[in-house]
Order: sequence, then structure tokens, then C-alpha cells
Amino acid sequence: MRLHAVLGLAACLAPVSAIFEDDAYHIDFHYALLGLPKHDTTFFQKPYGGSKASLLYSVSENQTIGAINPKDGALVWRQHPVLEPRGKGHLRAADEQDTVVSAVGNRVTAWSSSDGRLVWETIVDGAVVEDLEILEQEDGITKDEAKDAIVLVSGTSHGVKRLDGKTGRVKWTYEDTSSDTPFQVSTSPTTIYYISLHSSMIGAGSKLKVTSLSPITGKKLDQYTLSSDTEITSRDHIVFAGANTAAPILAWTDKTNKVLKVNIIGTKAVASFYTPGEDPIEKVVLHAPGHVNSQAHFLVEYQTPFGHSAEVYHVDLKKNTVSRAYTLPELQVRGTFATSTTDANVYFVRVTEDEVSVVSSASHGILGRWPTTRSPALAGGYPVHAVSEVVVKSGAATAARSAVLFSNGQWALIRNGEIAWTRPEFLSQVSSAVWAGLPEVEALAAELEVERHQNVVSAYIHRVKRHVQDLEHFPAWAQSLPQRLLGSVVGKPKQTTVDDIQQDTFGFHKLVIVATEKGRLAALDVGSRGKVLWNMHLTQFADTIFEYPTLKAHSGYVEVKDPSFDGSFFINSTTGGLASSVNLQMHGPLVAEGQKLVSFTLTNGVLTGSLENQPNIESVWTFEPPSGERIVGYASRPLKDPVASIGKVLGDRRVLYKYLNPNLVLVTAVSESTRTASVYLLDSASGQLLHATSHSDVDTSRPIPSTISENWFSYSLTIDSTASPESRGYQLIVSDLYESPLPDDRGPLGASSNSSTVKPSSAQGDAAKPYVLSQSYQIAAEISHMAVTQTRQGITSRELIITIPSTNSLVGIPRQVIDPRRPIGRDPTPNEQAEGLTRYTPLLPLDSKWHLTHKYEVLGIKDVITSESGIESTSLVFAYGHDIFGTRVAPSFAFDILGKGFNKIQMLLTVAALFVGVLFVAPLVRRKQINTLWTIP
Repeated sequence: MRLHAVLGLAACLAPVSAIFEDDAYHIDFHYALLGLPKHDTTFFQKPYGGSKASLLYSVSENQTIGAINPKDGALVWRQHPVLEPRGKGHLRAADEQDTVVSAVGNRVTAWSSSDGRLVWETIVDGAVVEDLEILEQEDGITKDEAKDAIVLVSGTSHGVKRLDGKTGRVKWTYEDTSSDTPFQVSTSPTTIYYISLHSSMIGAGSKLKVTSLSPITGKKLDQYTLSSDTEITSRDHIVFAGANTAAPILAWTDKTNKVLKVNIIGTKAVASFYTPGEDPIEKVVLHAPGHVNSQAHFLVEYQTPFGHSAEVYHVDLKKNTVSRAYTLPELQVRGTFATSTTDANVYFVRVTEDEVSVVSSASHGILGRWPTTRSPALAGGYPVHAVSEVVVKSGAATAARSAVLFSNGQWALIRNGEIAWTRPEFLSQVSSAVWAGLPEVEALAAELEVERHQNVVSAYIHRVKRHVQDLEHFPAWAQSLPQRLLGSVVGKPKQTTVDDIQQDTFGFHKLVIVATEKGRLAALDVGSRGKVLWNMHLTQFADTIFEYPTLKAHSGYVEVKDPSFDGSFFINSTTGGLASSVNLQMHGPLVAEGQKLVSFTLTNGVLTGSLENQPNIESVWTFEPPSGERIVGYASRPLKDPVASIGKVLGDRRVLYKYLNPNLVLVTAVSESTRTASVYLLDSASGQLLHATSHSDVDTSRPIPSTISENWFSYSLTIDSTASPESRGYQLIVSDLYESPLPDDRGPLGASSNSSTVKPSSAQGDAAKPYVLSQSYQIAAEISHMAVTQTRQGITSRELIITIPSTNSLVGIPRQVIDPRRPIGRDPTPNEQAEGLTRYTPLLPLDSKWHLTHKYEVLGIKDVITSESGIESTSLVFAYGHDIFGTRVAPSFAFDILGKGFNKIQMLLTVAALFVGVLFVAPLVRRKQINTLWTIP
């Protein structure tokens, strides 16, 4: 007893880690993403007064708030909304403050600028925040304390609220009792302006209504309406509305973008300007400084299908007039502009694919120009929007850095023309992912297909000719051989290409093809820490708006489907281009000849099985749960799921035969009225029900993840809070399938010598039903997704990969820990100990050694996919969602590969020393043998 206590104490005190220390950050990778940043909520800002460096703050399209280090692109902090937010996100910061204020949905929150900690939060009940601004000045005097926030809300009641900068409490509220639509709020040094859209009685246009409010009391000071109903038929026509400057402005265009109209907020005069150029203008963007003390200058950008141009305007504060100052020439390349302010001076930065240039708002002279270096990550993309910081000394721009979002979804920082870093923010919208395997040589496959249809002599001659032609590649292969040998000893460079992936011996450099919600496709090399090999958009193949593209892997290409169009796209997994018809024909199906695939469709609560790739798609079977239940999910056994042994060898050398039906489908259904969850095991070839079980007191609103592999399946449930205290929490259920409960017994198949569960259709009629052995475990956290590791031959033990959303982590549970055959209420016998079985305990603690993500925090995981590698011991794991994470695991340890700590150089030196030693010793041995022959015995 004392010995067990000492061993337990030693196990608790011993340091543990999810992976070996020398493997961390080498075999795994993590993209901690924000998402595509929005232009109006992205800015450089010092985290606190007196700071010498700035951080890059942003709110993404998926409402994630965060800060990026501009030096290296590393994530400093981020906050992700717990619930699905409504409306659009806002983010504002004031000068010399240590907080940033965000508004997402009905929540207004202040965060610490340096570390993202919560300062205060205000919830606006029954409303959504439409706009947010910071009150920089009050009565023309700058505030030194925490600056208040001005929010515009819409919902059951519209209005403007002023929130205290320290506590977030509401100081005053202005309610709008009219039926106008709240649009935006703006502040000047002395007034708050509430801008709304007033619908006209005649026509479909809207008028701009401006209401002046007192910053101190919130009372209405003035109200007027601008006649704009003939131009504004939607919000898209309003180019700009307000800014926290000395002269906030309103700007809009007509339906054809031919006329630009500008109004200084607080006045009723409207200035009209004709837009330049003859080419149709697709978009008009206005760039204005956001500082109160900056010059009243702004730039209007005109984007055409072929390029872009800009005009700079000045506002006369004394006369309240707007005039065109100068024009920047049109460039026949796509680009964008950004604004930078130093003291009162305003500078405009022009960013294109080729260069970055800086001009002053006062004149059109170029203050600085830097050619932009090319980057493979930015290939095929052009700047969409940017924010910039400029350093000007002696009338010349000495430095400029710009955070630029490119059209291919990459967020990059360009420092003096050099690409400092890139962040693949488009990966935060991944909706589907598949393993593409190693790129195959299409020409070789085509030649082999030709030889297959020829006679022996012709095929032999054809092969000899092909080998002679392949000799032209021998010099290049021989030239690269020393580099490959040296790389295997001292390590390979981080930059990899498709050729390097094809030469991968261990199969770690597999491709994952991902599809985003907006129709973008990309290939990631999981062996090179998720390097993006190619990145393209499906709109180049179809002019449609993609809704939710899904992928399906084939040999050498992937099939893309989307609800927005009929049919499929076939994309070459190596290049990202359309797969040719020859390529589609030469790659064989994933099933053996004579077999057919069954696909599943869940429609109106009915699961239907139908034969895939058949001329007439007819349902083979249908499954509908009992009345009152609805299907919430299903999981099928992987198409490629090798099994090393058809039975489980017991400690006494007897065998429990596994039920190895390849057509298994696990269906989960719930009933809200009875608070029950049911699990059904089906045979997908016949639709026969093989097993069913039910659980009571289940919280049916929570997810029920499930998975199935080999001869076992697993699922997780959330027990309802109204259940008995002893069973409250989260449960993990694991079930094994055997042909019979008795060892050395084949059950119903014992009488048929030519029958097996591997081919159940060969049995008489229906498939034989399995013997199911189940066990449940109480776990401390909810599980959202499940997956099982895969290896090439199926010899290595399986590992159950689960996702824990409460800790944003992945956990790999060894299969032997959740074996349903663990003895209950007693210690294992010697034979059971030989099998590795331990005593059953209802509580399953998640050991820290099982955490695959170790210190990484992987947000918003949507799914986890696994794949075999080139060696039997290792399985590849890839998780996607808001973040991207990849790693490799060895459930039975890496028994077939040398560890990273193995000293290859020392081994080579030892072999060389032995070789040299043999050269010296060999003559001595030979001389001794000769002397021995001449010696008289």
C-alpha cells in the first residue's frame, strides 16, 4: 500500500508535457488568427501614454477584437465573442489612453490596450450598437482623464448614449422618437452630431437628417435635413459620414458615381464635384484624418475596373467651404490609399502591387517612394485597404509602414517597401478541409494506363522508351542528391516546394486542401508548419456567390460542391487549376472493382442512402427515427480504415473476434419533449438496424459529437442540469463491437465457413448483428468534436482526438484508457493485466500529457481530420475553424523512426572511424594469419 502511495506521489510530482520538449513548435503549427480586418476599425495606436511603440488594433469580419505586434506580426491579445453577435463590430481608441473601446452587437466593452483585459462592459438591452465614437474634446478642451464613449443604438428605441470612460455607466440618453433609421454619430470639439436616414414620402430615396446634441446634457440643439433623396437609394451611396475632427463631413454620390457631394456637418450647404475619368467608377472611398487637431484635408479615391485615381480636398473652416486642392494621377493597377497624421500634418500613402509612395495633403509632391518586393504569399493579390504610419523629417518621408489587406486574404505589413510579415487571415473562414495526399505525377500515371491496354511486347517496348526519356532528368537528380543527403543530416530549410513534398520519405509533408466560406481554396503543407503552397478563388471558374463550399478528395484532385451552383468543380491538388478530363479519367476510383459507394443525405429528418456516381440516383434505403425524435448527426466508418487483426488476443491467448463491418453508420437523434438521446447503428449497404440505445436526462440543445472506427464507436452527451446531482455533467460513451461475447466463437457466422463481417452482404440475407459492450465515463468538460487517428496498416493503437471548447484545446485519449473491457468493481486479473487493462473508474481525468495543443489556444474549432503518414507509428492531425492547428501523434510511440535528438553526425563520424580503423587493422590481421601458418606447432 505504501509502495502504491509513493509511486502515485512520484507520478504527481513528475513534470509532464503533451509532447517531447524538443518536438514542440517543430512537429506542430498554429495560426492564431483574427480574421479579415475591416477598414474602418483598423488602426495603429500606442497602448498607453508615453509608449514609444504602437500596436496594430483591429476588429475582423467575424467580430474578433485583437492587437498585433507590427514588428513581427505576432498576436498580442484577442477577444472572441462568446455568442453569435448581431450587427457589425466597432473599435475606437483615444490619444494618450490605455484602453480601447469596442461595440459588438449589444455589448460595449473597454479593453486594456496592452494586454486585452476587461476594464468595463455595458449591455444595451433590446438594441444593437450602430456606431461608436470617443469624445476627444468637450467645449474645445482636451480631456486628460478617461475619455467618454458616444454610442448610437437602434432597436426597440433609437438614440444616442454617452458612457463614462471609467465605468461604462450611462451619463445621458437622447431618444429618437421618429421613424428614421439611425446611421452614424460624429463629434466635433463642441457638438455631437446624430445622423439618420429619413425616408421620403414619394420615391424610394432617403434624406440625410442631422441632429445636433449637447455633449454635456444630450439635449437637442438643432436639427436639419439635407435634400439627398434623389441620390441616396441605399447606404452604399453614402461614401463617408463624420469623423472626430474639427470639421466632420458628409459625402455621398449619385447612382452612377458621376457626382460627389460633400457637406460640412453643422452647415446646410452642399458642394458638388464631378468625378474624374471616362472609365466607369466601381467604388468611391473617402479617406480623412481622425485626429481633432489635424488639418481639415481629405482624399477621395476612385476605383475603376482597370486602376484607381484620387483627388485631395481642403476644407476652409472660416468660410465653411470645400475646394479641390490637387489630383493624383490615375494608375492602371489596382491599389489603395491610407491616411497618416503627425501633429497637425496629414499625409496620404498610396499602396500598389509595385510600390509605396507618400504625399502631403498640402501639395502633390512625392515625399517618399519605395518599390515593393515580391512575395510568394501575395502572388495574385492586390491591395484592398490599408492603414499607415509615416515618419517625415526635413520635408521628406524617411520611413513608412502600412498594414495592407490583399485580395487573396493575406494581411501584410510593408515597411519601406519590404514585406515584414504576412498573416493568412482568410483561413479564419475555412468551412471544409480534406487531405489531398502527395501530388502524383500525372504523366507517369497516363503512361502506365497506356501500357495496361497493350500486349506484352508493345508494353515492354513502350516502357523501355519511357525509361530512356526519363534519363534526361538524371543529371538534375544527381545534382540535387548531395543537397538532399546533407539536408537529412543537418536539417532541411523551412521553405519547401511541391518537388520537396514529392520526395518526402516519411510522408509528413501531406497537403491539406481547405475551402473558405467565400469560395477561396488553398493548399497547406502540414509538414512545413502549414505553409500555403497555392491560394486561389473559385470565382475564376464560376461567376457566382459561394455560400458553403464542401470538398471531397480524390486521387490527384479534389471535388468542390456548393449550394450556389449545380454540378462540381475538379481542382488539381498540385497546382490549384482545373483538373483536365484526362486527369479525371486516369485516376481510378477509391473502391475496388465491383464495389459501389453509398452516400448519405439528411433531408427533412430522414437519412437516405443512395448509390454514388450512378446514372439514376435512387435511394437504396431510408431511416427515420421514431416519432418525436429528430436526427442531429451521423458518422460513418472511414472509407480507408485498415485493420491489422480480425480479433483481440486475450491474456490467456484466446481470441475475441471483432465485428468488422465496413458499412457501419452511427446515427444520433434527440427528443426535446422527453429529454432523451438515442443512438442507432446501421448497415449502410442494407439499411438494417444493428444496434440501438437511449439515454435520459440529456440536454438536447448541446452538441452530441460521435465517431466510429474499426470495431468501436464513441459519442458524448451533456446531462441536463435538472437531472440527479450524482449524474450531472458530461459523459463519454465508448462501445466495442464483437461477433460474439465468448472467446474463440464466431457467433451467428460460426456455421458458415465462407462468411465474415468484413463482407456482410455475402451472408444469408441481412447482416449479422454484433455483440455490443459499452462503458461510460464522466469527464470534466464538454466535447464538441471527435476524430480517431489513422495509420497506414492499422497496427498502431488508435487514439481518440476530442475538442474541448471551454479550454480551446485538443486532447488525445489513448484507446486502452477507454477500453470498455476494463473490469468493474475489482482489480484486473493477471491475464487482464497482460492485456493492459486497468480497473474501471467512472471519472476520466484529462491528463495533461494528452493535450496536443500544449500552450496553444485554438479558437473556434469546427472539425478535426486525421490522416496516415508514410510510417506506421505516426498519424497526422489537422484542426480548422477560426484558428488552424496541425500536428502529428504517435499513440504507440515512434517505434519506426529515429528521434530528433539522434546525433547523425556522431553516427557518421563513428562509421568513418571504424572504416579507417579497419584499413589499419586489416594488414595486421593478415600478417598475423600468415605468421601463424609458418609457425611450427
